[in-house]
Amino acid sequence: MKKLFLILYVISFNSGFISCAQKKTEHTDKDQSLDETIKNTQNMDTATFGAGCFWCVEAQFQLLDGVISVQSGYSGGTVKNPEYKEVCNGTTGHAEVVQIVFDETKISYDEMLAAFWQTHDPTQLNRQGNDIGTQYRSVIFYHNEKQKELAEKYKKELNESGAWDKPVVTEISPIINFYKAEEHHQNYYNENGDQPYCSYVIQPKVEKFRKVFKEKLKH
Repeated sequence: MKKLFLILYVISFNSGFISCAQKKTEHTDKDQSLDETIKNTQNMDTATFGAGCFWCVEAQFQLLDGVISVQSGYSGGTVKNPEYKEVCNGTTGHAEVVQIVFDETKISYDEMLAAFWQTHDPTQLNRQGNDIGTQYRSVIFYHNEKQKELAEKYKKELNESGAWDKPVVTEISPIINFYKAEEHHQNYYNENGDQPYCSYVIQPKVEKFRKVFKEKLKH
């Protein structure tokens, strides 16, 4: 995938007026990994991205043809089995992330990166709109050296292209842990579309995403 693909498909998003952290109900159901059957299936790969509120990112990646599974969770911190309220306090070191299993015969990691940079404004340090804190940082957690090389390459090319008027500050780090978020955070937009955050923040992002990636959407 060439640099042009990323440049053409990168769009900055307007920040919302409602915070992802407004809902802080608790749940104790934990699962640290994706279903092993899915992970071990031939032609499947895994990507882990943080791009602000995981409700927003999940809703967008679910639309892509070739994406098999999207789970919201926490990565990059030091606290084991963190709860949402702990992560929201910014004391765990974790970022809100989505972990995505995708079929490489239908969508490449290059295209996954293009979608990642489309979902948010990667020039904002430790925030997305009104969601502020290290838990909302822009981050790519790579699973192998190939993913690392591609992420670093495209980040460099995006900065050189002037796609944004400020530098891309996306963190690129190895995946060390992934903790699945509480069950009520999974498939959030599809199950809570009438909530204000979904209506005013997530829906506009989903609509823009659909327009940009219309050739890559599930039918």
